[in-house]
Amino acid sequence: MSSYPTRDPQKDQLITPANAALLIIDYQPTQVNSINSMSRKQLVSNIVTVAELIKSFNMPIVLSTVNVATGVNKETIPSLLNVLPGVPSIDRTSINAWEDKEFYEAVKNTGRKKLLMTGLWTEACLSFPTLDALSEGFEVYPVVDAVGGTSLLAHDTALRRIEQAGAKLTSIAQLACELQRDWNRHDTAKIMVKALTDAGAFLKL
Repeated sequence: MSSYPTRDPQKDQLITPANAALLIIDYQPTQVNSINSMSRKQLVSNIVTVAELIKSFNMPIVLSTVNVATGVNKETIPSLLNVLPGVPSIDRTSINAWEDKEFYEAVKNTGRKKLLMTGLWTEACLSFPTLDALSEGFEVYPVVDAVGGTSLLAHDTALRRIEQAGAKLTSIAQLACELQRDWNRHDTAKIMVKALTDAGAFLKL
C-alpha cells in the first residue's frame, strides 16, 4: 500500500516539522523542585525527550528562563541544556514570557504559527503565554506530559482554562507520531520510536 501524495508541510492542519516551533519556559531547579502534579524525575525525563525529538526534526526552539541575571534563580537544568547545544537562553523578569520583548520577538522570528508550549508552572508560566498567543492568532499545543504545576488541582485547572480558550492539548506520543506521519520516512523513524519508548509507550526490554 502507498500513502497519499505528501501534503504541504507548511499549510498542513496537523503539526509538521515545517510549521511548528517549540517553546521551553523555566525548567530551572527551583521550578522543577516545586512540581507536585507528577513525578519530578518523570517530568525532567519527559521534557528532555520532547527537546530531543524537536531537535532531531530540525525545528525552531525558543528557550527562556526567569530571574537568572538577577541572581534569584539558577540556569536551565543541566540535563535539558545538554540536549540543546547552540540554543540561546532568553532570561527575563516577567512571569509571563509573552510580556518579554526578546522572547516575543524570538517567537515571531521563527515564522511558525503553531507553537508547542512547555513551561513550569502550568498555572502561570505555561498558561499566561498560551492565552496571549491564542489571542494573537497562534495555534498553541501544550505538551501535557512535559509540564507540571504546584499541585494536581492547579495543573488540571490551568489546562482546563487554556483548553477552553482554544489551546489544543497534545502528548509526547501524539506529537512523535504526528511529526513522523509515515514509516517510510526512515531517517526519523528511529527517533520517533525512541521518543515513544522514553515516554513509556513501549516496554524497555
